[in-house]
Amino acid sequence: MVNKNLINSKAWIPPVAVFFLGIININGQEAKKDTLHEQDIDEVVVVAYGKAKKTSYTGSVATISSEKINNRPVTNITKALEGQVPGLQAVSASGQPGATASIRIRGIGSVSASSNPLFVVDGIPFDGNINSISPNDIESISVLKDATASSLYGSRAANGVIIITTKSGKKGEAKVNFNISQGFSTRAVKDYEQVNTDQYFQLYWEALRNGYKSSQVTSQQAAQMASDALVSGSNGLGINPYGSNYAKPVGTDGKLLPGATALWNDDWRDILQRVAARSQVDLDFSGGSEKSNYYFSLGYLDDKGIAIGSGFTKYSTRLKINSEVKKWLNVGANLSYTNSLQEAPPSSDSRTDNIINAARVIPSFYPYYERNADGSHRLDANGNYIYDFGKYRPTSALQNQNAAATLPLDKNENREDNFSGKGFLDFTFLPELKFKSSFSVDLVNYNGHFYTNPLLGEGSEIGGSVTKTNSRTLSYTTSNILTFDKKINQHHFNILAGQEFYHYEFQTISGSRSQFSLPYYYEPDAAALLGGFSGNSDKLGLLSYLGKVEYDFQNKYFVSGSVRADGSSRFSPENRWGTFWSVGGSWKASSENFIRDLNIFDQLTLRASYGGQGNDKLSTYYAYQSLYTFYNNLGEGGTVASRLPTPDLKWETNLNLNVGLEFAILKNRIKGNVEYFQRQSKDLLFDMPLAPSVGFSGYQANIGELKNTGFEFSLFTTPVKTDDFQWDVDVNLSTLNNKITKLPKGSIVSGTKLLQVGGSIYDFFIPEWMGVDPSNGNPLWKTITTDANGNTVEGTTSEYAKATKTLQGSSLPKVMGGLTTSIRYKDFDFSGLLTFSLGGKILDNDYTMLMHNGSAAGRAWSSEMLNRWTPENTNTDVPALSTTTNNWTSASSRFLYSGTYARIKNVSLGYTLPSDYFEKIGLKKLRVYVQAENLFTFYKHKGMDPEQTLDGTTYYRYPAMRTVTFGVQATL
Repeated sequence: MVNKNLINSKAWIPPVAVFFLGIININGQEAKKDTLHEQDIDEVVVVAYGKAKKTSYTGSVATISSEKINNRPVTNITKALEGQVPGLQAVSASGQPGATASIRIRGIGSVSASSNPLFVVDGIPFDGNINSISPNDIESISVLKDATASSLYGSRAANGVIIITTKSGKKGEAKVNFNISQGFSTRAVKDYEQVNTDQYFQLYWEALRNGYKSSQVTSQQAAQMASDALVSGSNGLGINPYGSNYAKPVGTDGKLLPGATALWNDDWRDILQRVAARSQVDLDFSGGSEKSNYYFSLGYLDDKGIAIGSGFTKYSTRLKINSEVKKWLNVGANLSYTNSLQEAPPSSDSRTDNIINAARVIPSFYPYYERNADGSHRLDANGNYIYDFGKYRPTSALQNQNAAATLPLDKNENREDNFSGKGFLDFTFLPELKFKSSFSVDLVNYNGHFYTNPLLGEGSEIGGSVTKTNSRTLSYTTSNILTFDKKINQHHFNILAGQEFYHYEFQTISGSRSQFSLPYYYEPDAAALLGGFSGNSDKLGLLSYLGKVEYDFQNKYFVSGSVRADGSSRFSPENRWGTFWSVGGSWKASSENFIRDLNIFDQLTLRASYGGQGNDKLSTYYAYQSLYTFYNNLGEGGTVASRLPTPDLKWETNLNLNVGLEFAILKNRIKGNVEYFQRQSKDLLFDMPLAPSVGFSGYQANIGELKNTGFEFSLFTTPVKTDDFQWDVDVNLSTLNNKITKLPKGSIVSGTKLLQVGGSIYDFFIPEWMGVDPSNGNPLWKTITTDANGNTVEGTTSEYAKATKTLQGSSLPKVMGGLTTSIRYKDFDFSGLLTFSLGGKILDNDYTMLMHNGSAAGRAWSSEMLNRWTPENTNTDVPALSTTTNNWTSASSRFLYSGTYARIKNVSLGYTLPSDYFEKIGLKKLRVYVQAENLFTFYKHKGMDPEQTLDGTTYYRYPAMRTVTFGVQATL
């Protein structure tokens, strides 16, 4: 596909390439100035295209220091952000090492377009894989949340901005920092409890008996038929773990025969999951003089996953140099390279080879190694165990599969090379007038290698198969910024004007083959049969002009305004340009005499801002054109229309209001911030559905409005502070109310969700569970009908297809936050982070796999099935068992659970050895530590990891990992 109206990149390249527990004064000592947060009352924060003093800044910005990032045992820094910043929601949808957390700032800003924030590294937007940035290289992270803070980044910042500042060398003696850690990982949350072998056989006998019963078959006859068919019948389990002495292990009374004992108990979670090792080494060199500084780092990470065959290995390096070449010229370069390998067997969908699901759904009476009738292992000619692929197993128990045998022979590899290069020239024409020209390039080369071996498992039926994929993503950003900063008496002006250009291009190629001639050969050349070959490329451009004016009087009254015009190649020439803006103001009330005379506030600042930003991040780069798909028609090429033209499509707009109050009292021992935000999305980029008969599934249009509102609160306290002891407690929380305010029609149903005016973007629209019919054990759902007189009539039905879907709450939490505490006593240090989420619901589709009524023969059962309906147990919400499906595990409020949870996200304990011990060998500092990530989780629905996807629907995903590491830090 060729986009003739794509912005001409060559023509646009610029010319220059506790909460507060009490303030304690120990032994009458005067409270000292608070230095914990490495900032005082005039903290300098990194903002768009520069820095600012937080007390006078008109926008909303939160900062995370390096101490809260560097030592976290995470493979991706996005997973270290949860609970650190009010208004930021970080959800780790997958525990797969190397996976990225989903991040939302102040709610969900769009329905069909992206709601991801913009990542900016050292002042320039970043397009590489975020897991390529080593936490050890990070100096600080700033989160820009409102229009004033992020509007200068224009459309790319419609969902907020996360600015990452990497470390630089500092003036003085050269330093060498070394950090090595070794640890292990296990599941953060124990899996669902299952019935044991004895319970399973008796339950399944009951399901068989109930399935056989009919008007022609008596209960006694059905009981005998169930005993006969339990092991070897057409609906049988296919195996008898009780041995040949108990050919029919369950009698006609539904009980195990006396003396029957299972000869083995092979929990598949024991062989498909493991205690995983984690190793990390970081080394950096830094230093500087009056006119230059440097920083150079090397990093290595090997993070094995808890699922066999999974893991993440990374090698990284960074070089950062800044130099004053002339008094009027500063130059700098920042180069980084990362090579990574992610081993990722399927673990996030309902595929039969999902390694996480396989460990859960195969009951323990199916062995992973072949067994003899007496329970002993069957051995091959060399005396080795033989993997059992379960050809006798029912389909629901993953027939003909054994991931423990095949995964070590298969490949599921994602390799990436991430290169990021940044450079700048900073000219000083006058003390008040500066010009900065920057260039940044991000290059990501991806290779996927997916191989199924020809020896064992499903691949053996086709002689093995291989798929290789290569993609290359190249993007670059150039910016030219002119700033004027002048103070005239009590008036201070700061003016910024600039131009920026962004270019992105992507290309991919993929091919597959099957039928390998020889085993242990992985490349496509070794396979005979061509399966498929495909490839495509895309590109887009964004040209921007921007300006900002800031003014303050007496360092008390501050106003700012900014404007940015973006031209995007996604839209037609008539709608290509969007203009976005912001205005803001703040009042440093603590500088007023009447406030100062109160002797209460060390700082008191009021701020407010309002502005609009755009969003163009649709799934297609050609959002306005009619597109075609190429097809092979009996060897002849052909095209089929795949997308309707939408020339009127235009920018989605986010209007952001922010009002805040920042304060500090008791010599900065208590500092806090309270903010209210309102984020309204207009002209939503929406995938409008069409009737299938039209030939298109839908089209994209600007339809609908969405609003997010909430409060944010943060408090930083130092309850105790002496020369030898300091205790700090920080807490933050935020509320969120997401509401659709306009739609093209009354409502739109999308899967298990309903979009309608007044509701949220993630409202569950599913049948309401009404329990179990006590008379017969059938499941019941609510029905809502209208009688002949127009009256609403509520009833129940045991047929799922007749149930009425109704709203059942939203997946979005009402309150989110974190509590951080840190203690320093002499040479000991301790810190802990507790994150929490209150409200919201989760539809647990993982759990339903274990809650079948007996129609999925051989699939594992939850222990909750022990409470199923029987004539003796009629007061229950688990229906009667039967081999005839009753659809009771279909989506309904029965499997909708509270999303409220709290998690001890991180705990760290360290000891810094007295310098007397090691100064003779040249060490300046030596610290030993132990830390844990995802240590404990507190929640109600046991077995489910409550930290799920944003839309609240589980999907057989890789669980979160609990990681404990031991390490040593040294400074030379």
